[in-house]
Amino acid sequence: MNNTDRFEKSVRLDAPRERVWRAVSLAENFGSWFGADFAGPFVAGTRVSAAIEPTSVDPDIARMQQPYAGKPFDLHVVEVRPMEKFSFRWHPYAGEDGVDYSAEPMTLIEFELSDADGATLLRISESGFDQLPVARRKEAYAAEEGGWAAQCGLVKKYLALHPTR
Repeated sequence: MNNTDRFEKSVRLDAPRERVWRAVSLAENFGSWFGADFAGPFVAGTRVSAAIEPTSVDPDIARMQQPYAGKPFDLHVVEVRPMEKFSFRWHPYAGEDGVDYSAEPMTLIEFELSDADGATLLRISESGFDQLPVARRKEAYAAEEGGWAAQCGLVKKYLALHPTR
């Protein structure tokens, strides 16, 4: 059976859970590896505006993000459960100029942390693709799945480059 609504990525990070939590739950840290500048903190129940700002941890990916620099997007923070789970909703793969995505349903992104033999396991999932308009669904799913796979590598690089954040 092929799941079209949800995918999950995971990465084992050689960092204490507290450091991984700060990397994914603090807007400034998240933006550094993800490639965005957030206008405020991640607080459950709030909307946070952001703009693409190429990642600071990988020059090759930063070059791929550069054409989108300044492109705005919003996150709707759903849950912030310290040291365990951070989640938000957004409009996936919503980068086409002149298109208003606001009437479309949002997908749910979840970051879940667990201990893994002296390291931290980070699971990232995105769900809700089956609600998207049929014309965008398959392409959005493929883009997001590949994007989050790359982001797993970026958070790992971020932690290696910033051992005290």
